[in-house]
Amino acid sequence: MAESAVETMIEARALSKQFGATRALNDVSFKVARGEIVGFLGPNGAGKTTTMRILTGFLRPTSGSAWIGGVDVGAEPLATRSRVGYLPESNPLYSDMMVIDYLNYVADVRNIAPAVRQQRLREIGERCGLMKVLGKDIGQLSKGYRQRVGLAQAMVHDPDILILDEPTSGLDPNQIVEIRELIKDIGREKTVVLSTHILPEVEATCSRIIIIAEGKVVADDTAAALSERKSGAVIRLTVKGKNGSALDPEKIKGVFAGVVGVRAVDVVEGEVAPAVGFKLQSAGAADPREGLFHAVVQNDLVLLDLHREHLSLEDVFRRLTRGDGGSHA
Repeated sequence: MAESAVETMIEARALSKQFGATRALNDVSFKVARGEIVGFLGPNGAGKTTTMRILTGFLRPTSGSAWIGGVDVGAEPLATRSRVGYLPESNPLYSDMMVIDYLNYVADVRNIAPAVRQQRLREIGERCGLMKVLGKDIGQLSKGYRQRVGLAQAMVHDPDILILDEPTSGLDPNQIVEIRELIKDIGREKTVVLSTHILPEVEATCSRIIIIAEGKVVADDTAAALSERKSGAVIRLTVKGKNGSALDPEKIKGVFAGVVGVRAVDVVEGEVAPAVGFKLQSAGAADPREGLFHAVVQNDLVLLDLHREHLSLEDVFRRLTRGDGGSHA
């Protein structure tokens, strides 16, 4: 029998988690396919870390189930853990151990055969940029290098799945780019779930974004699709009158407001007369640019500029999680 074209590597099925009177997760469901790099976002206290701990077998859900490679984590925790590499946000390390000794210790725990261990550790050391510090104590390393050690321990057993909680925390800009490229490279053959607060990093790295707020999934899509699905796109338009004739901005505003797919129109200050600028909000995924072009022509206007912008991921995140300066417990 032929295998399915898309293999589901991670699946959360109606996950709920109760801590006393606090409901940390409420019916969370999603799937992640092999080769996807998925950004997992949410404000503090939204349930990100709880979800990751359930997926990796460190917590049991109050209800629902987590599946890794088609295997129930609750029923086969050791089998599923063998397929997952996990870098928790706290990145617990043994500071008194040398880097190479620590990685050998992890290899022991992961039952990596001695015959292939040294080659595997060399590969991981090179990929994570640790070759120069293998003989140093972990406690002597910078925070950035300690983060690299944490990433190496998550990868040492060559897992099918990597679950990374703030993997670039403490890294300098150059290191962030290096780790970002490493994660993208790994994602070509493995499945990666990446939790981070660095939103541009998500846009640069992830093929898909899941946003969780107050224990519920509130969005699951690409960054571009999310920016339009929630509030539509912003369209910038600049016109002037033929032969430099003066325009009535409010009258033109009314014309543009009547175009199908336009939800709101504002006059933008700062254009040099006789040009007049407008900022328009489209309705959902609608693209009213063709209608706007025809409106310009029909009203004998000269089109100087017409381009489409998207909400930033930060704006989308704030709107979806109802942040806007507020806090989440």
